[in-house]
Amino acid sequence: MKRTIIDASQMELTDKVVTIKRVTKTVKGGRNMRFTALVVVGDGNGHVGAGLGKAVEIPEAIRKGKEDAIKNLVNIALDENKSITHDFTGKYGSSSVLLKRAPEGTGIIAGGPARIVCELAGIKNIRTKSLGSNNKQNVVLSTIAGLSQLKTPEQVAANRGKSIDEIMA
Repeated sequence: MKRTIIDASQMELTDKVVTIKRVTKTVKGGRNMRFTALVVVGDGNGHVGAGLGKAVEIPEAIRKGKEDAIKNLVNIALDENKSITHDFTGKYGSSSVLLKRAPEGTGIIAGGPARIVCELAGIKNIRTKSLGSNNKQNVVLSTIAGLSQLKTPEQVAANRGKSIDEIMA
């Protein structure tokens, strides 16, 4: 998968916390409590990223998760009615998310973690189905993996050496 570096300094990013988990580690003196926060950030205009932050306190874990998500921003190909350009299945670990193109007025039909990713990416019309594992972290990452691999008709036409009219027919 090809990664392009996106400059997040001039973007107006919003973030949402998908999940916060308390993690304990048993050591000689007792138990150490820490928190992990899964955070998704997006600009609502085709850029979205997810990150995981770990810390002793919840706000610090969320801050670290947000910083990690900004480092992992990806660009998403959207069409004229704020839907994806074609159907695709994103895979990460044992989780896979089916992303289906939808006409204007459909809205976001998606489960919790996939819905958050689609909303922050700026997608207005999409249907998704989570297949396999329903682990929130893997569902978020498989949704982002699928969205990042979408291609525009212009990209497909350039790869095949054809015109856009031939591709769309």
